[in-house]
Amino acid sequence: MVQLIVGNKGKGKTKHLLEKVNLQVKETKGNIVYLDKSTKHMYELNNKVRLIDVSQYMITNHDEFVGFICGIVSQDHDLEQMFLDSFLKIACLEGADITPVIEKLEKISQNYGIDFVLSVSMDESELPEALKSKIIVSL
Repeated sequence: MVQLIVGNKGKGKTKHLLEKVNLQVKETKGNIVYLDKSTKHMYELNNKVRLIDVSQYMITNHDEFVGFICGIVSQDHDLEQMFLDSFLKIACLEGADITPVIEKLEKISQNYGIDFVLSVSMDESELPEALKSKIIVSL
C-alpha cells in the first residue's frame, strides 16, 4: 500500500512522518527504512529504523530512484515499511507528474508486501485525482 502525507512546504509533514515511523517501530515485527535528503533527522528516529540519505547516491532521475528502491527491497527480505520524506526531491520529481512513480511503488508494495508512506510537498488540490484516495494526512 502507498499512503501520502500532503501539504505545502513548511506545514509539518516531516514531523507527522517522524511520529508515524516511531510509532510503527513498536508495532512492526520486520524492518523499517526511512529515506531522506539528508541525515538531519537521525536523532529523531528510533535507532531500529534504518535511515538512508538518498543525496549520497547520485540519483538524477525518477527511474534511477525506482531502481534504488528495488535495490533496497532486494537486499532486505524482512523489510515491511518504507517512509520517504521529501519525496518530490529525493525521487527527482519536482515539477513532474508523480503518478507513474506512485504506480510503480504500488506494484512493488503488492509484489513484496512493503508499505510505503510518502511525504509530498504539494497542496491536496494540486495532486492528480487518481492519487487522492491515497492521502492519509493533508496539512
